[in-house]
Amino acid sequence: MKPSAEFDIVVYGASGFTGRLVAEYLASRGGEPRDLTWAMAGRSLDKLATVRDEIGAPKDTPLIAADASNPASLAAMLKRTKAVLTTVGPYQLYGTDLVAACVESGTDYLDLCGEPVWMRQMIDKYQAAAQASGARIVFSCGYDSIPFELGVFFLQDAAKEKFGSTFNRVKGRVRKMKGTFSGGTAASMKAIFAAAANDPTLLPMLRDPFVLTPGFEGPKQPPGNKPQFDDDLDMWVAPFVMANINTRNVHRSNFLLGFPYGKDFVYDEMMVAGPKGTGEATAKAIVAANNKMGAQGGPKPGEGPSKEEREAGHFDLLFLGVAPDGRQMRAVVTGDRDPGYGCTSKMIAESAICLVRDASDVAGGFWTPGAAFGHRLVKRLSDHAGMTFGIEQA
Repeated sequence: MKPSAEFDIVVYGASGFTGRLVAEYLASRGGEPRDLTWAMAGRSLDKLATVRDEIGAPKDTPLIAADASNPASLAAMLKRTKAVLTTVGPYQLYGTDLVAACVESGTDYLDLCGEPVWMRQMIDKYQAAAQASGARIVFSCGYDSIPFELGVFFLQDAAKEKFGSTFNRVKGRVRKMKGTFSGGTAASMKAIFAAAANDPTLLPMLRDPFVLTPGFEGPKQPPGNKPQFDDDLDMWVAPFVMANINTRNVHRSNFLLGFPYGKDFVYDEMMVAGPKGTGEATAKAIVAANNKMGAQGGPKPGEGPSKEEREAGHFDLLFLGVAPDGRQMRAVVTGDRDPGYGCTSKMIAESAICLVRDASDVAGGFWTPGAAFGHRLVKRLSDHAGMTFGIEQA
């Protein structure tokens, strides 16, 4: 962590669809910290100026020209800020040089990455250097995987308080979700598949639920790859397209925190499809929709829903802890905007504020938001970002 810099946060990619939403949120957010300093960065100063004016940001909001293909421009940008928040993905295509530059300069880094193989490659290559420079590298600060990471964290914290121990089995269940996945998410999925096709040695890493816990291999995990009937919920459930990254991040959080959930922790994520009778058909329809996600013709990076569509979106996530003796506990996390854009832009912005203002105790290295911030981020998201965290009675 840098002790001082001209800016607290630079939003890199601010003229793109999601970056623009992050900048708009920071410009209109209000509340504390009132002395937050931030800037907008991207390849074109003209585009940045247009976005600044369109979102109603102050005319004196600083603009920075920077391009991932120009190392000198990245270095100049990082010299001016404590943290860089990047929405420029797929990260395996556009993020490596920025991560390397942040590690070298001791600049904090946050992104929206959902690409576990690239994340592991960055951890292996730069963890020691980040620890040495003090750079805190925080991946996956959007819908993948903050609500899931913090949902498990919130549940386990409540279980420890009530029962004196955590659950070694947790089920993450998406009960409601209205809104589209982002073009960036679709592009990342395509990039993951393309990388695996070009290098088959990556396939075992893609399939490994513990790919983000170097040196630790936990118990067998549920595959979550086909519809099934969930007896605990008395509902049909279907595969959840983002489970591949979320489950890995939840296991990494457990790993980084010293295994508070246990080394025998088992976790999966599925979508709730419906009760007996109608649920099975709905679950099969969800599978068909999932299969289209990586296909051509989906949303493109830079595209996204209208303001009205974003504001009509929401999500409702259930986290069910199940103990061997039959005890259960339910935690619920909700969001008031569509997950892929409206909520994601707020989540990464609040994560960046949390990192530079609340987390001076977090050492250099590669982190998940849940492990780095815990209750501090729960509070920020509850106070400012329209999210709720609670315990639900069965």
